[in-house]
Amino acid sequence: MILRLTPPAIKASPSAKMDIRQLQYLAALAREKHFTRAAAACHVTQPTLSGRIRQLEQELGVSIVKRGQRFEGLTPEGQRVLKWAHSILENCSALEQELAALKGELAGRAVLGVIPSALPTVSVLTNAVRERFPLITFQVLSQTSREILRNISDFSIDAGVSYLDNEPIGRAIRVPLYKERYRLFVRDDHPLAERAQVEWAEAAIHPLGLLSPDMQNRRIVDAIFARLGRAPEPEIESNSVVSLYSHIRLHGLACILPEHFLLVFDRADRIRTVPLVEPQAEYSVGIVAYDRDPPPPVVASLLETARTFELPEPFAQRLA
Repeated sequence: MILRLTPPAIKASPSAKMDIRQLQYLAALAREKHFTRAAAACHVTQPTLSGRIRQLEQELGVSIVKRGQRFEGLTPEGQRVLKWAHSILENCSALEQELAALKGELAGRAVLGVIPSALPTVSVLTNAVRERFPLITFQVLSQTSREILRNISDFSIDAGVSYLDNEPIGRAIRVPLYKERYRLFVRDDHPLAERAQVEWAEAAIHPLGLLSPDMQNRRIVDAIFARLGRAPEPEIESNSVVSLYSHIRLHGLACILPEHFLLVFDRADRIRTVPLVEPQAEYSVGIVAYDRDPPPPVVASLLETARTFELPEPFAQRLA
């Protein structure tokens, strides 16, 4: 016997006239978590946005937004409506892209969630896409690997650039881009600045700056130290590489970062980098997108470009 459990349907009123604009307003409110900011993002007044969401509640016959002095989140029913809204909006966008592609005018905006450690290299990828498809634009959001997987599943982003090795990815297409390796970033007057390489165990005894524990990069670094029986206490933790960079440059702190940050650090800033060895750690970073058949044309163009991705020669030489 097969037992099939079907969740209860949301009952709409007989006069329901739900439209795309209402769903766009709801998605903006969930993203911004503030009525006024959501209205500004949608280029409407706050009363207009609030009124259309109330209208959507009346038409669907459920409460979507928790009421209070300010936005307090969505109800359980609202979370379900939001998931469907993201799916519907994604399909509408894919339809528009498909029709544009049939006219030979592939255009659209791709929203990418990118782990902080991949932000320097994602510009190489987006530029490669735009060289082939100049009408495609991008919105790049710095997100943790867990946020990326969650946002892909609810269609609030089109694709992500994240680690492919460590966390379960689920129903997603994965295209590797490069291997992430690690270096010790120090100012040129640091005791380790002139070394050809530094062992992880030795790095652990120096004052360190690290990304914050919610970042998968930090979990990777912690795991390497744990295997060596080391547990360094970082002097600075931050989810911002800019903050870590300022502590290297201005205060002489040593930081462990992916080697690709060499692409954006200026040698004139007196920054030196030393490869970390023993162990020689590397992790795969790539594109992650929801597995759909067919994928939206803009996402398909991103995946197509990613499959032939490589760093331009000047960048590769700098990382050598």
